[in-house]
Amino acid sequence: MSQMSTVATTGEMTGLRKAAVMLLQMSKEDSSKILAQMREGEVEELMAEIARIESVDADTAHGVLDEFALMASTHRLATTGGLDHAREMLEATLGKEKAAAILDRLSVTVTDMPFKFINHADPRQVLSFIQHEHPQTIALVLAHATSTVASQILSGLTPEVQADVAHRIAVMDRTSPEIIRQVEQALERKISTVLQPTELSTVGGLQPLVDIINRADRGTERLILEGLEARNPEIAEEIRRRMFMFEDITLLEDRAVQLVLRSVEMNDLAIALKGVSDTVRDKVTRNLSERARENLTEEIDLLGPVRLRQVEEAQAKIVQAIRSLEESGQIEINRGGDDDEFVD
Repeated sequence: MSQMSTVATTGEMTGLRKAAVMLLQMSKEDSSKILAQMREGEVEELMAEIARIESVDADTAHGVLDEFALMASTHRLATTGGLDHAREMLEATLGKEKAAAILDRLSVTVTDMPFKFINHADPRQVLSFIQHEHPQTIALVLAHATSTVASQILSGLTPEVQADVAHRIAVMDRTSPEIIRQVEQALERKISTVLQPTELSTVGGLQPLVDIINRADRGTERLILEGLEARNPEIAEEIRRRMFMFEDITLLEDRAVQLVLRSVEMNDLAIALKGVSDTVRDKVTRNLSERARENLTEEIDLLGPVRLRQVEEAQAKIVQAIRSLEESGQIEINRGGDDDEFVD
């Protein structure tokens, strides 16, 4: 197949689709070796693309393989990427005109997230060098981190700083690239190389903060919400509305509560109910069979005094079970909004 027919066959395909097609032409052993060299996120994207492919005709398969062979024969092994390298690859494959059009789009849309190194570093090490930074700086960094990493770092801050940082994330909207660049340069000297964004970054806001708090331990969650309540009651109330806390089990329909109870351990349930209001306990016990209710009551009585941390950990397990059931679509949570309408 000629180079021109290769372009005609594969020119409309994305790089991801081409990679998926090429991988399908390889043995499982060879493809697994390639996947082993890729990052987890890249593997997930590639596997999702492969799953979307129903079939590959012979012309398409040959076109992708010929294109790959062409690039391999005209380029030395690449040790770096970037737009310059992408330009060389695209021009060799599609010609300068098409390459220029694609690169115009790439130069606007391909931008590395600031503070990318945070997500690949030990959260404890990150905490050690940012805990004494200004709360606004910490908020900017955490708003760019994944919610899992950010929650671990936030949990290590003092209660006062936690609340301050949480509030700043909640009210943060747009940050100029110049400010981000200055913060990046300062932190670069302490940890790693960071990349400069090319456009305004929209980070922070209520939902990122909700995601962070949802993944924090119960004690940290409580301290953050109390601190937010003191600083900005309206934001604290909106955060609570978007979150699901253990006490909100009373908002679930009985059928949903029954599904939750089937998915948690009785010991965790007993510990979680220590010290809760009668309303919460009644909601749980009335959705148990008589025998299960008796067993639960007996187990609670046998527990005696329980550390607050144990109670919070048990409640967090049940909340996680509730969130998992919601994500899978098995239950719905009434979060107190006005958007849901019912019709006969």
